[in-house]
Amino acid sequence: MDFFAKKLSHTDIEPVVVVSGLPRSGTSMMMKILEAGGIQPLTDELRAADSDNPKGYYEFERVKKLKDGDTAWLADACGKAVKVISALLPYLPGGYDYRVVFMQRNISEILASQRKMLINRGADTNSVSDAEIAVLFQKHLKQTEMWLKRTACVQYIFIDYNIMLSAPEPQLRRLDQFCGGNLNMESMAAGIDRVLYRQRF
Repeated sequence: MDFFAKKLSHTDIEPVVVVSGLPRSGTSMMMKILEAGGIQPLTDELRAADSDNPKGYYEFERVKKLKDGDTAWLADACGKAVKVISALLPYLPGGYDYRVVFMQRNISEILASQRKMLINRGADTNSVSDAEIAVLFQKHLKQTEMWLKRTACVQYIFIDYNIMLSAPEPQLRRLDQFCGGNLNMESMAAGIDRVLYRQRF
């Protein structure tokens, strides 16, 4: 099924759906929603589900090597969804059409979720304050939005994690339209698990 009825003019290959955002912003949930809607995820399943992400991380390990120039795998990502953290977006090469689904979430919740994950892993949580990290995150998000706006091979949509959980239908309609209008809305709605919304502010 062709989910992408409208493609950018400079290439005739299927777009790559890129799910992005800050860590702990709901990117794994979005990957699950897109999979439920009918878009195949590109994942190697090397990172197993755990207490922080009981439904899985939906990661593809080679994405982490974008900075090193490892981009050959993108040919296999056309017509699929792949998770790319926001810090790596600028390393996506030209020659592809990217549909970026960028997740937004309350910064306080992101910080709390990250802190909880670090505690679960026995990592140090006191080296940098939440206030300092919040400033860095806000600066990074502004820079990322500028990149999205000026990059010709990118179309993008912002999806609010908090709104998705409280009022999903309008968000799912926007997502469906962004991806060509052929997604399974009922299955996507069923993929939203509010039980996993554990860090709330």
